[in-house]
Amino acid sequence: MTLTKQKKTKVIETSKTHEKDTGSPEVQISLFTEQIKKLTGHLKKNKKDNHSRRGLLKMVSKRKKLMTYLKGKDAKRYKKLVTNLGLKE
Repeated sequence: MTLTKQKKTKVIETSKTHEKDTGSPEVQISLFTEQIKKLTGHLKKNKKDNHSRRGLLKMVSKRKKLMTYLKGKDAKRYKKLVTNLGLKE
């Protein structure tokens, strides 16, 4: 259920804050969002896959914690990220 290398680099390119950025909250949240989208599609087909469902819930929780951190640290970056990813606040 992981992202391909090409998809991962594409996501990093769209959300990085500087040239060598791979670990900022924006990049991490974007990667989690892509993984969540992919896993959600998998779970729509495989309704009884509870192991993957648990992983999805963990990813959603991690993303929420990162978003709370970013919102407290820099509200402008948070707003920009939410609009770029199309997430609810």
